[in-house]
Amino acid sequence: MAHRIAAGRGLAILSADAMLVYRGMDIGTAKPSAAERASVSYLGIDLADPSESFSAGAWLEHVRVSLPKAPVIVAGGTGLYIKALLQGLDAGAKPNPALRAELESLAAERGLEALRQKLLNEHPDWYASVRDRENPRRLIRAIEIAHSGAPPPKAELPPVRITGLYMERGALEKRIARRVDLMYQNGLMEEVRRLREQHPRFSETAAQAIGYAEAAAVLSGKMSLAEAKERTVLRTRQLAKRQMTWFRHQAEVEWIEVKPGMTVGETAEQVCAAWAKQDPVRLNV
Repeated sequence: MAHRIAAGRGLAILSADAMLVYRGMDIGTAKPSAAERASVSYLGIDLADPSESFSAGAWLEHVRVSLPKAPVIVAGGTGLYIKALLQGLDAGAKPNPALRAELESLAAERGLEALRQKLLNEHPDWYASVRDRENPRRLIRAIEIAHSGAPPPKAELPPVRITGLYMERGALEKRIARRVDLMYQNGLMEEVRRLREQHPRFSETAAQAIGYAEAAAVLSGKMSLAEAKERTVLRTRQLAKRQMTWFRHQAEVEWIEVKPGMTVGETAEQVCAAWAKQDPVRLNV
């Protein structure tokens, strides 16, 4: 849908998706094809190898350097990237490897609730600032920054209206299942096998990417193909739920329902109609 509008208006697209930054991770991320990227300029894609660590700060720096002066379409569901565009990023604290290892062990041994309780008991202000408490990485990072003595974030997202798409849950779950089938049919296993040969060790974030972690488990003999598909569907549904929760609580969104049978063109028309009633969003970069 974003591609259709961008092609029609001569605009670039900025990807706000934390997995599209990895080179070679194409099928499992639904990355724009070579033909699409030849007809529309895409930013925020293929910025790092899967073996490299990559942060929201690094992505934001890429945006600062590469963003054209003309308007762009921002498309993607990584809430932290959207937040960075709207209000910038706090400098935060430098990584604390020893503390992080301790917290990762705590999560492995006692589960997510142990991380939540530790943050709540030791740094209640920081606990209140963490919206996604189902994400262990967010909890660990919050504890890490709080441990450094940094104050919790003060400001919520500014009242900037953005446009979002949603689909009725049953229809969405069918779409997710179909999408996962296509990922594996289109060669996800072969893509992961090739990437593992090129990059024997993935970064922590890339290694946990939905579909890639499961395909790697199949290649390592830890999971059957059927189990991998089932797990990929489950994790995608969980991600969709977390995304909706984040945007409902942390952004002012004008929601457009994508109903079964709607074409890309029909969806694009509704989005353009919503944009026509809004002022362009000024990015904080």
